[in-house]
Order: sequence, then structure tokens, then C-alpha cells
Amino acid sequence: MFTKILIANRGEIACRVIATAKKMGIQTVAVYSDADKDARHVELADESVSIGPAPSRESYLVADKIIAACKATGAQAVHPGYGFLSENEQFAKRCEEEGIVFIGPKHHSIVAMGDKIASRKLAKAAKVNTIPGHNEAIESAQKAVEIAMGIGYPVMIKASAGGGGKGLRVAHNDKEALEGFTSCTNEARNSFGDDRVFIEKYVEEPRHIEIQVIGDSQGNIIYLNERECSIQRRHQKVIEEAPSPFISDKTRIAMGEQAVALAKAVQYQSAGTVEFMVGKDQSFYFLEMNTRLQVEHPVTECITGLDLVELMIRVAAGEKLPITQQDVKRDGWAMECRINAEDPFRNFLPSTGRLVRFQPPEQTMHQSHTDALMGVRVDTGVKEGGEIPMYYDSMIAKLIVHGRDRNEAIAKMREALNAFVIRGINSNIPFQSALLAHPDFVSGNFNTGFIAENYGKGFHAEDVPHTDADFLIALAAFVRRKSRERTAGLSGQLPGYDVKVGQNYTVITLDANGEHVHTQVAVDDAGGVHAPAIIQVNGKNYAIESHSRLNDICIEGAVNGQAFVAQIERGSYKNPLTLQVQHNGTRIEVLVVSPRMAELHKLMPFKAPPDLSKFVLSPMPGLLVNVAVQEGQKVQAGERVAVIEAMKMENVLFASQDGVVKKVVATQGESLTVDQLIVEFE
Repeated sequence: MFTKILIANRGEIACRVIATAKKMGIQTVAVYSDADKDARHVELADESVSIGPAPSRESYLVADKIIAACKATGAQAVHPGYGFLSENEQFAKRCEEEGIVFIGPKHHSIVAMGDKIASRKLAKAAKVNTIPGHNEAIESAQKAVEIAMGIGYPVMIKASAGGGGKGLRVAHNDKEALEGFTSCTNEARNSFGDDRVFIEKYVEEPRHIEIQVIGDSQGNIIYLNERECSIQRRHQKVIEEAPSPFISDKTRIAMGEQAVALAKAVQYQSAGTVEFMVGKDQSFYFLEMNTRLQVEHPVTECITGLDLVELMIRVAAGEKLPITQQDVKRDGWAMECRINAEDPFRNFLPSTGRLVRFQPPEQTMHQSHTDALMGVRVDTGVKEGGEIPMYYDSMIAKLIVHGRDRNEAIAKMREALNAFVIRGINSNIPFQSALLAHPDFVSGNFNTGFIAENYGKGFHAEDVPHTDADFLIALAAFVRRKSRERTAGLSGQLPGYDVKVGQNYTVITLDANGEHVHTQVAVDDAGGVHAPAIIQVNGKNYAIESHSRLNDICIEGAVNGQAFVAQIERGSYKNPLTLQVQHNGTRIEVLVVSPRMAELHKLMPFKAPPDLSKFVLSPMPGLLVNVAVQEGQKVQAGERVAVIEAMKMENVLFASQDGVVKKVVATQGESLTVDQLIVEFE
């Protein structure tokens, strides 16, 4: 067994590998860029080595620097994680040549499976079902349109070296095929250094289901059940679960056996994933094989009780797999939510900056100890006070739960999301909460088009309807009342000016039209400090009790005997007197005041927001890679204005209305800040 390994990655996956290595008594070496010098994975590792500037092409993607770090520290093996160099056959081969063990498949397997065009041909030869398409590299956008027309729309344009949603577009017509080819080649060139793309038929209403496989150097290969990954936004997974609520045992076995046959065809060693597209009739087609550890591997660890990182390390060290196919368990139901640094209410724009507060829910499961299950686990590479840089992907953490069945897993996940405190940047937690509450998700009736169909026009606050909105009002009144009680108990108050607690309050909220709504609330303490407070709202009684401190953001308690977790925050940049209440994805901002103050509030003047329709502003920090207009040009609504690159994705800005360009303020190649002016219209 190795005594020291180097992790050629960053973020949560680097921390994940370190956890298992420590359990196994193996020392770890972290590498870091200038942007990551204070990162969590650097703190956790036994040693760390700086490998250059923040952009990944100058640090994490430079094989020479990784090899040099191995030699300088005496690391005998490299774990590549996922992304970066994890599926780079040249890097794997280089490690082998330098006498460093690559904790992953042999380079010849990566060559065979990592190239999606070559893997399709190999899959066909192995009699694995494949989707109709053009499996040769396409040389031009016009040729892409011709091929797409021949196959029949819709088609999927994919980068041969792609992954993680990069270099992938769906086209429904010639225009989309033309633009999709250009975007795919650009993204693929920037992300992978390989701009080859191919086209295949897009199967509508498909399920995305993948089979986890693992093999050793003695030729033993087994599959570890499936993962359901159909909940995707722009081809990037959002929620993953294991097992799938859709496929039958017969289909599961058939897919598993095909996945193993394919892995054996390339003499596969280590962990890998064979991805399938599954139709409504449970027919399935091979998509690709990911020759690395997957982001969503924890859900497989939960239902099997296996540590996949440990198995990868043991197999790389030459050990035989400790289990056979008959030993593989399928116990309970696991789910994973990807918590990303993005604003769901602003079309999921990347959100970078400092994590002012980062308080995950309490963990009862841990990364490297898969014997303690049926709980909550958080895989993360960040810490409170740390920075979310613009140079890498947007994932902050992975929230994993394990329950006895699917309904219990959903309930655990909703409670865990309620308890997940993130401040300083925006996250997609409200969106995740909405997905988990959607009737079609709860019933298991969904496919890869689920998010596009239900949130095709974006995600809005009204898309997260609370099952009991009056509870949020009652909770705000409860917190305000407890705060008044504490203030009233302070000594030294002047007679006649002391704080009165009061029983009647008015809770002021904003409705969907921006109008103030006044709700009358009565609070009765029911005779004791530890007794529930009875809050009356719109004719309903809420008996609320909580032993959380008033300055805690996360409030735990019970309402009418039912446990709850919610988030309460005092003040906002708009108004320091408000309370912000967040529960089950719904967030409201309220003023809790006396009835007399509410009357005076109605007399306050309203200040209209400024008109910004004549300006194109940068919605996020990022690199301005293209300005598509010039001064004096007539622009129509919906026309492309600029392209910003952030967190490895291209974000296109369009004109919101017809107009003439007055001035182009920002220049191509400039690093932009949030709300920085790019283009002004007359």
C-alpha cells in the first residue's frame, strides 16, 4: 500500500480523497493555485505545493507541475479526482512512465473510452445499444447543419472530449445547429484543448441513468447498481439518487451486465461509470463512459456501504476487489443535491465572492466511514470566510441523505436544506427545495426535460409556493415577540420609557405586485417561559416553541407538535429593521411592528427603482470574451450583445428591446465586476 499520495485537484473532491487516505493511514499532498492558497483542501492535507496562477490552464491542467510536485514530495501515486486531468490519457501515461501510480484506469482504457467517438464504435463492436448519429469529427458549422438535417431534428451536438455539461448543445433547427456547433467547439477548446464535436439523434423524454462499475488488475469487474441522474439543468446534474425510481430489476441487471461487458472490452481497472439513456419503454442506449470517479458517487456509497475512493486506491495498489457481484448490496434510498454558487432568481447566474456565513446541517454520516449510514452527509471544499473564485466550477458543496425509502430520503433532504446556512453569495438552495416539493418529482414521474418543462421561463419566487404561508408570518411574530421579551427584561430602563412587550402585532409583507400587505397577529405566551407561544394568524393558531438562541440564523423548534427547521435573519441592505424568514425554499422579508407603527408605515413615500432598460450591465463577475455590437448599430430585442465567461461557462447577454447602440463602454478581454456597464443604448 502507498504511504503518500498526491491529489491533483481542488475543492470538495480533494477533501473527499484526503478523508479516505487519512482513514487508511496514507499521507496526502495537496496542490493549489494562487486563488486556492487558503483553501480547505490545503489545510486538510499533510503537505501542499503551489502550482501557479489561478487560471486552471496555468495550474491544475499543467501535467509537468503535477509530476514535479510528486517527485518533490515523494508521493508514490496521484489521485486525479474528477475534471481537470482525470480523463487525460497523456497525463495517465506520463505518470506510468515516471513511475508514479495513477489512481484510475490505465491510459489505454482512457483512450478507448474517454474519446466519445471512439467509444461509440467500440460499444457497437461489443454489441451495446447505441443511438443513431454521426460518430466522426465534424469539420465545419455548415457540415454540422447538413448532418443534423440528415439525422432529423432534434439533435445533440457534443464535444468529443466533453464532460460536466461543457461543449454540449441541443438543436431543434438549422439556426440552433449552426450556433450550437460554434459554442460547442469554443467551450471544448477552452475547457479540454480539443475542439472536435459529433452529432447524434436526441431522444425525447429520456431518462439519464448510469451504472457504477469497478475493476481490478486481476480482471475482476463488477457493477454497483445504478444512479438516477435525470434531474438536469442545461445538461448539468442537479439532483441524483440511487436507486432509480423508474427501472425494473430486469432492466437494472441488463444494463449492469452491458456495462461490465464494455469495461471488460477495454480491460478496465478502477472506478468508472457507464452512462445510458433510457426510454419510456425501458429500452436503453449507451451514451458514454466516464473513466473516473463521478461527482455523485456518494449515493452509491450509501446504498452499497462501500467506500469507492478506498476501492480505487486498493485496486491501484494491485489488490484484488474484496467483493464479488453477489456481495453488492442495495440498502435504502440515497439522494444528493448539488449546492451551487448561483442565483436561481437571476437565471442561475454565477455568484462569486466571500462566504460570510457557511453553516451546513449537522452531519450524521461521513465521507470515509460508510458503516454509519441512514443520515445526512456534506461533502465540501469551502469554509466560512473563504472565497468562491470565478476561475472554477460553481459547486459549493454536495448535500447527501440516506433514508429507508424514497419518501424518507426526500423528507430528510428538505429538512437538511432548511438547515443549510449560506450567506455572502447566492446559492441554488431555494431551487432545490422547489424541485423536491414538485408533485412529479415526488411521484418519480420525470425525465431529463423536467426542469426545462417546468421552469423554462426561469425560476421565480412564486415557483416555491409554501404549503402554509401563514406559518412564516407566525414564525416572524414569534421571533419578534421573544426579542421584545428579552429587551423588556434589561435592567436600568427609565420609568415611562421602558420597553413594552405587547400582544398585538402587524406583520408587513410585499405581495407579488410589490404592494404592502398588513397581517394582524396576536401572541399569547400561554403562561410560561418554556410553554409554547400561541400565535393567531388569519383565524389559525400556531403553538410555537424553540430553544434556539435569538441570534442564531438557524432556528429549530416545533409548531403544533411538529418539528421544524427554519432560517431567521435580522435586517437587510434595504432595511435594517426587517426580518428575513426562510423555510422550504420560500423566503420572505417582513416588518413586525405595533399596530400604530403599521398605520404610520402606510404614509411612507415609495421610491421607484431607476430605469436601467437602456443599459446592458454585467450580471456577474467574469471575463468579457466578446462584444457583438458596435456604436451606431441598430439592435433588435433578443439579439446577442456580449458574451461573458465565468466558472468555465459562456453566458450570452441579449438586448431586452430594440435600440441603437450609443456607446460600447467595456472592451473585449476585460475582467468585469457585477453591474459593470458594458453597452449603453440611445
